[in-house]
Amino acid sequence: MASDEQDPVGTLRGVRTSIKWTRYAPDVLPLFVAEMDHEVAPEIRQALIERVQQSDLGYLDGPGPLAPAFAGFARDRWGWDVDPARVYLATDVSVGIVETLRLALPDGGRVAITPPVYPPFFELVEEARCQVEEVPLREQWGVYRLDLDGLERAFADGVRVFLLCNPHNPIGLVHDRADLTALAELAARYDVLVISDEIHAPLTHPGVQFTPFAMIAEPLGARSVCVTSASKGWNLAGVKCSVIVAGDARTAALLDTLWEEVACRTSILGLHANLAAFSLAVSWLDDVIDRIVANDRLLAKLLAEHLPGVVYSRPRAGYLAWLDFRGLGLGDDPAVPLREHAFVALNSGLPFGAEGKGFARINLACSPETLREAVFRIAAAYPSSAQEGVVWHVA
Repeated sequence: MASDEQDPVGTLRGVRTSIKWTRYAPDVLPLFVAEMDHEVAPEIRQALIERVQQSDLGYLDGPGPLAPAFAGFARDRWGWDVDPARVYLATDVSVGIVETLRLALPDGGRVAITPPVYPPFFELVEEARCQVEEVPLREQWGVYRLDLDGLERAFADGVRVFLLCNPHNPIGLVHDRADLTALAELAARYDVLVISDEIHAPLTHPGVQFTPFAMIAEPLGARSVCVTSASKGWNLAGVKCSVIVAGDARTAALLDTLWEEVACRTSILGLHANLAAFSLAVSWLDDVIDRIVANDRLLAKLLAEHLPGVVYSRPRAGYLAWLDFRGLGLGDDPAVPLREHAFVALNSGLPFGAEGKGFARINLACSPETLREAVFRIAAAYPSSAQEGVVWHVA
């Protein structure tokens, strides 16, 4: 991972064609989409080259070798013993969520989510012809956690499925084991299926303990599904492959009724990229986590020095950072003026729910130079937010 660091933005804009690099004008720093600027692991690149050289580009009907590969990674990383027979295939985590909802709630129903949360959660529930029940995270002084009392009220009132984000996007919250245990007890008591999106789990920061929800749920009698992929941890957003893991026998029986097309629509190149990630590229993952954590420390330092009016909820997993711009007076959607006046593209906080007003999300999976330039540009555009005497750097 060296060539992307010399001229970070200019070099990548010239060779990459995803929306991150094509949506906005060339003078805008793209720090919005959840893709890494870093190069893909060499083990994954080699696996994809070999599949193309063998003309191995056909259809799939199941996870095949990916199931034991993911099970091995889960055991080594988190101490979670996954039965490979309980692993199913889907195009991506969003598809895994929708198809699970369709099976769990064939006649519709209410699904709890915890905003501010990954924006597609709202849409996926509606796509499955269900209704969103919002139970916002509890927040005090920038510290977030699940509202267990609110969830119990929702479960008691008829919510049948809870869509958990674990770790939580956009905050990078790794849910406390005690909270997950309490959640599992509630889910068992009210017979609520918990669908846990754990796509950011491989990116848990050093010294932080991630707990797969299913590992706690099954012994307590709770039903659960884990939906995950190597796509975030190994920068494979567009290869289109994910796994759906049944956390218990009852849920496995439900997932056994998935339509055959759910697996067939998955990319065979995506499967082999995921296979290589979970089995061969763990050292690459550890290296990229170190770089993300270094950027987290850098961002905290830069904000304290140049944008003290911005409150930073520091992530404990993933490379997405949740920034509170309300102190700068940029309105409900600060991403718009930041893009138009500072030429920095961040994710708007509004799609994450009403709790995202005044917030924006920034991507830490970039070079330190890119991160510095973003903060310098924002500080230069809004100098009244800075401490007196700071000298600004502008590209």
